[in-house]
Amino acid sequence: MTTNLSFPQEITLAEPRGFCAGVDRAIDIVEHALAKFGAPIYVRHEIVHNTHVVEDLKRKGAIFIEDLADVPPGSTLVFSAHGVPKSVEHEAARRGFQVFDATCPLVTKVHVEVAKLAKEGYEFIMIGHKGHPEVEGTMGQLSEGIHLVEDVADVARVSPRQTERLAVVTQTTLSVDDAAEIAAAVVARFPLIKKPKQQDICYATQNRQDAVKLMAGQVDIVIVVGSPTSSNSNRLRELADRLGTPAYMVDDASELQDAWFVGKQRVGLTAGASAPEVLVNGVIARLRALGVVSVRKMDGIVETTKFPLPKGLRLGAVTEQAEVA
Repeated sequence: MTTNLSFPQEITLAEPRGFCAGVDRAIDIVEHALAKFGAPIYVRHEIVHNTHVVEDLKRKGAIFIEDLADVPPGSTLVFSAHGVPKSVEHEAARRGFQVFDATCPLVTKVHVEVAKLAKEGYEFIMIGHKGHPEVEGTMGQLSEGIHLVEDVADVARVSPRQTERLAVVTQTTLSVDDAAEIAAAVVARFPLIKKPKQQDICYATQNRQDAVKLMAGQVDIVIVVGSPTSSNSNRLRELADRLGTPAYMVDDASELQDAWFVGKQRVGLTAGASAPEVLVNGVIARLRALGVVSVRKMDGIVETTKFPLPKGLRLGAVTEQAEVA
């Protein structure tokens, strides 16, 4: 006796999805450095949190390191999109490396705000995930006076030295809803705390989460393309799950499991901000092999943000004009 298994007929593509402006810029910085100075180019930490992007850049001549002691004298060094502590900046300068900073400008905005308010005597509550390189970079802007909270319970335990001058900052890739809940707890405990003029969670994180919220109720399962180390990709999967739609995160199509799709007619597909579109296309091809006959793109925000490359990496008139545009 044969069993008639039902597999998906339709894919709904979230819009927007995939690369954001900060990721585009960070990858371009490494590729332009390789083109201008030749291999090897050293990169502190993964330039962005995507396995395929990192492996591709390794093939082109990038060497990824965590300790600056592993970088030979006179080398060109790139800081990752997540940002670095001041101690790393100072060590790189002391060792005399040629440095190009690929820190996302939206992360740099947080660093600038921390530096500015610290000079005015402020301490900080930072909402974020312990051990994430962006959190380490932001907290490392100061030698003291910045306190990490990961959840509402942490807010009750945090102990700043004073509360008259206290400000809150946020990791840029958090769950928008979770961050809002934690921020509300921070404000409830410290009513006079100074909040950012604009929220620290970046536009791309917000847009991709909003798209999943819109999509989750229209599909039977959500697939998120992203690497396990990617904070924003993990938040997309968690969000869909929280909304009641089964969700899975995959690095690429090879990780898809047929059993996930049995009895599911509509698949929602999105990608984290560090996942290239070629990986999304690979998932689509795999699902077509299971029987998908249509791919529908959702209406959504069209992102037009572009961040210029550092001046030292311009490769001539064509690049100059593109940056101005």
